[in-house]
Amino acid sequence: MIELGGGAAAAPATDLIKDVDEQTFMAEVVDASQEVPVIVDFWAPWCGPCKTLGPALEAAVTAARGAVRMAKVNVDENQMIAGQLRIQSIPTVYAFWKGQPIDGFQGALPASEIKQFIDRVVEAAGGDASGGLGEALEAAEQMLADGAAADAAQTFAAILGEEEENAAAYGGLVRAHIALGELDQAEAILNGAPASISKAHELESAAAQLELARQAEGAGPVAELHARVEADPDDLQARFDLAQALYAKGDAAGAVDQLLELFRRDREWNDGAAKAQLFTIFEALKPNDPVVLNGRRRLSSMIFA
Repeated sequence: MIELGGGAAAAPATDLIKDVDEQTFMAEVVDASQEVPVIVDFWAPWCGPCKTLGPALEAAVTAARGAVRMAKVNVDENQMIAGQLRIQSIPTVYAFWKGQPIDGFQGALPASEIKQFIDRVVEAAGGDASGGLGEALEAAEQMLADGAAADAAQTFAAILGEEEENAAAYGGLVRAHIALGELDQAEAILNGAPASISKAHELESAAAQLELARQAEGAGPVAELHARVEADPDDLQARFDLAQALYAKGDAAGAVDQLLELFRRDREWNDGAAKAQLFTIFEALKPNDPVVLNGRRRLSSMIFA
């Protein structure tokens, strides 16, 4: 049995959840998110779904015991903030970490999906959203990072023996088998996940990594594809293939660069394949990965230019 560690002491709810306006947004969201993730709930008194989502968000933030905070912004009274962040409908929720939005969603969600959102925000900031199994998960992730994929798989499996609906462990087990080159086994594990966590971020990320691993099996030689793109920059299929090959070689930043250039040249090429591939890569990487943050920013600037 895995030894379980103790949880952090709970912070007072008044410190965790605050009403924020244009004068306090910088201090309570941007500055505060340098230390702990801040969930921002954009709402209005006339918004029906907001009345459902708000209390559910507050309950989830309180249950996280200080690992995340919440700021509530009334868009009717703070239209400048809503405009700057391009809030087009409410409820809209953004998660800020280190002064930047790293995740978000629109509309009311069930409690289970709200918890998954909170969990992945906390984990993206390096926190522990998994209770007493956090140390075991951290150890398994380190094994995987160190190349000990078989040991990582055993540890993730042991965690699932303690908590069968642990999405982080399920996703980790899938990624461990991908690292071992056992793609069919990884797919079988992914397909066998409990329905309650099948839409969790950790499993969606693992699914994206599996899709990219399948693509890597057929990726062409990087040097040859580079030569084709240099010879004809408008050969968009070659550029797309180069992006796949670069990612397969571990160059996610290079892959994103090629896909962004493809999108710039023809965003509708092959039914929007460049944008779809970018989102697959973003999903496969951690939300706070510099490649993701930079890539999302550059893509947004192209879309809204």
